[in-house]
Amino acid sequence: MSRAWQALRALRLRLVGPAKELVGTDQFGNKYYRVPKYESRAGQIIPERRFVEAVNREAYQYQIGDFPAEWEAWIRKKREDPPTIEEILRNENYREEMKQKVKDVSEKDKLLQAKEYEQGLVAEPSHTQVKGHASAPYYGKKEPSQDPTSTANIFQPGAWMPPGSGSSQNK
Repeated sequence: MSRAWQALRALRLRLVGPAKELVGTDQFGNKYYRVPKYESRAGQIIPERRFVEAVNREAYQYQIGDFPAEWEAWIRKKREDPPTIEEILRNENYREEMKQKVKDVSEKDKLLQAKEYEQGLVAEPSHTQVKGHASAPYYGKKEPSQDPTSTANIFQPGAWMPPGSGSSQNK
């Protein structure tokens, strides 16, 4: 009986190809499969295939992070062996630690900047108020002037006035 079973299995392999093998699952419930390399009935070598059966089967439902980076690397054949759950959890913990460290360093940097502003070591960034667009002919003023004007918070560039215009003759 085993010879007949082997013959049927070999015939099925030649006609249909090998069956998919479940390689593993991730914490989201996605299942990862591989179809090993085989020779088709025409004698063509079909390379190994790797794919996932996702929990959300609709393509529009996919979000970034639905598949762990380790499994995605395995699917894309960037790594030979499939990841273990321990490896995925270890990498996830590492990513969370890095996020927390970045947050801590950012908060320390903000406190240091505030301290430097208070002590006068660093000038605070100026906050400008824009009244119109810089390419507008009057840029927030009622009439153009040849002289630039500036205060602590605003700057108004001067305008070129052709000779013989009204405001240039007054000077």
